Amino acid sequence: MNKSILLIISFLLFFSCKEVKNEKEVVEKRPLVTQEMMETAIIYEANIRQYSPEGTFNEFTKDIPVLKELGVKIIWLMPVHPISMTKRKAKGDIFVSDIKDPEERKKYMGSYYAVSDYRGVSSDYGTKDDLRNLIKVAHENEILVILDWVPNHTGWDHKWIKEHPEFYTKNTKGEITDPLNEDGTPVGWQDVADLDYSSDGMRKAMIADLQYWLTDEAIDGFRCDVAGSVPVEFWQEAIPQLRKTKDIFMLAEAWEPELLKGTNLFDMCYGWENHFLMVDIAKGQKSVKDWDDYMVKMDTVYEKDDIIMNFTVNHDENSWKGTVKESFGDADEVMAVLSYLAPGMPLIYSGQEYDLNHKLKFFEKDSIPKIKGKYFELYSKLQEIKIKNPALNGGKNAASYTRIKTSDDEHILAFMRERDGKQVIFIANLSDKPISFTTDFDGIYNNYFTSVKDTFNKEQKTNLNQWVYLLLED
Repeated sequence: MNKSILLIISFLLFFSCKEVKNEKEVVEKRPLVTQEMMETAIIYEANIRQYSPEGTFNEFTKDIPVLKELGVKIIWLMPVHPISMTKRKAKGDIFVSDIKDPEERKKYMGSYYAVSDYRGVSSDYGTKDDLRNLIKVAHENEILVILDWVPNHTGWDHKWIKEHPEFYTKNTKGEITDPLNEDGTPVGWQDVADLDYSSDGMRKAMIADLQYWLTDEAIDGFRCDVAGSVPVEFWQEAIPQLRKTKDIFMLAEAWEPELLKGTNLFDMCYGWENHFLMVDIAKGQKSVKDWDDYMVKMDTVYEKDDIIMNFTVNHDENSWKGTVKESFGDADEVMAVLSYLAPGMPLIYSGQEYDLNHKLKFFEKDSIPKIKGKYFELYSKLQEIKIKNPALNGGKNAASYTRIKTSDDEHILAFMRERDGKQVIFIANLSDKPISFTTDFDGIYNNYFTSVKDTFNKEQKTNLNQWVYLLLED
């Protein structure tokens, strides 16, 4: 063989091996799901469709370093899969096919949760390579990426409809049905077909599709839609298999404690009760005493290593019920701070960091603002103390929570978080009127937001205007 040809081959082999080595190094450097990460993590719900005017993976990827500034350690991607055309929802009970005007039909993109292919990605967002780059950039910024998974139902275009009709729930006529209530009435999700978990073949196919994203696409876990509507026996079968593949983070859109039981099921569930309680307090329908009852209940219902996701809004609450301001009124800021200070992991939904002040359309294209305002500054400050102070650890080995008695426990919420000799104290007037009160503790503390030293003793009165709070460090 000609020497020059041998030299060229050697040269190509050298750089080929070097490239393989570099790819291996990237894989080895990807962030791992660890208990340490969970203690200080902030989770971000990414609505790719609405995050930018373009609504693409690439536009979102540009801002991942910005999310790192906010302390985000987990990105939850709302469903990225192709959406079924058959029975595609437009609004209310109207399907796209019901609309006669072809130009009007183009406006409606359907529900993210009507998945037609569990292994595919919607071309509306970009290509699978674009998604891979998003994951790569997130890992480079030490941020995990979990995928929104829809296990309860599929869109009507899913290949299983034709290839495996036995995977679906059927009525007395043998027809595949949309999801039904226990009494047999429709849930209202006519754009999706209900999966039958008595089918062993379906369960195996579902687990295989979940495994694909862990092994082939470097996803770090899943947020599982309406997880409580899927038999817990499936999760007991599936999640241990997924964990054998690699370390993952699992979030259940559910509150049921049995979904988190032990060490091999979900890591975190929704703080639905927490959320609705905060809304009711903001509206004057409940008081701090109800919060105290809730915290006592949490200690009895959940295990010590269960993580609760705290939030003031998510995609459902925003699109169907309204903005944070509409839900909380003048209590919006204090409740945002409480979602960081209470035991658990805080959530930021796309646009919250930019003072999102409108309901994002659910079936149509929309967009969030991109101007930094009050909340970007607030979240930046809150992430600093959450990451640096172990007294705000909120994972599987969370800091303690101790209620501090006050002279007005119906309106004043005061509690201490403590771990490793560090303390953080939260005091808030959760009412719509000024309150003068005393607290049952002594000490000199640093006011986190003003950097002024505040002195407290049991005889001293503290005055707080409506919805005003203090965040103190020892």
